[in-house]
Amino acid sequence: MLAVIFMKNNSKNLYFITYLAITLFFPLSAFASNKSILVQSTTSTKNSGFYDYILPLFRSDTGINVNVVAVGTGAAIKNARNCDGDVLFVHSPKDEEKFVADGFANKRYNVMYNDFILVGSSNDPAGIVGIQDIGLAFKKIIVTGAKFVSRSDNSGTHSKELTIWEEIAFNPEIDSGKWYFETGSGMGATLNIAIGLNAYTIVDRASWHSFSNKLDYKIVLEGDSQLFNPYGVMLIDKKKCPSVKSEQGQLFIDWLISDKGQSAIQQFEIDGQRVFTPNPEKSNN
Repeated sequence: MLAVIFMKNNSKNLYFITYLAITLFFPLSAFASNKSILVQSTTSTKNSGFYDYILPLFRSDTGINVNVVAVGTGAAIKNARNCDGDVLFVHSPKDEEKFVADGFANKRYNVMYNDFILVGSSNDPAGIVGIQDIGLAFKKIIVTGAKFVSRSDNSGTHSKELTIWEEIAFNPEIDSGKWYFETGSGMGATLNIAIGLNAYTIVDRASWHSFSNKLDYKIVLEGDSQLFNPYGVMLIDKKKCPSVKSEQGQLFIDWLISDKGQSAIQQFEIDGQRVFTPNPEKSNN
């Protein structure tokens, strides 16, 4: 009402009073709207719709826009090492710990976790259904000659798969192109190829629930502790990368591990299924 009365009596001051009203009522949004950070991340968080859900909540609280580059974990870490980004958010603890040890971040923060699963066709050619040990399941794939499709893209999923082969002391690459197929592609493409070949593959739970072309494919093994899949977030170190927006990047991390951020993660679902669990252990040195 004050603005209307003022305009009637002194119209030449219209722009001043309008600007004053905006700055009085919207001080944070006016200045924060130009703030943004770049997050190097993995495809599972992007393709599952997690960022479409979580980033508007963060932006509403802080006014900070988050731009995401979603690639395999290996590529995301490489990009971060090249100073292309402010925050790294991936799921390969061994590689993340090396990233910290090499001085590219001061700390790795646990944010959330889910798990990997083994999926295959309903006819289950290797007879894996009912097995609880992922190592034993891989051995049955070898023995039966059933097909297996690997991402082979240095992603967190690929890293987990290689760890399982190492645990059973077998190098599947010696049979590449026979029963072991390497796509060098993302999760969606790898799942489509696996379905086309009637092959097994490893996938994280979030990517599986968001994948729409399942046909007769199903989860054939889940629940093995070896398939635990933690996600970590790190602020890229300004000493290594002077252009990093440290203050805004740390705000993003602090929000994710705050009670509000963890509650939001808890509520994220795909088709009624929770695909990420907030992590009560807030940080690793």
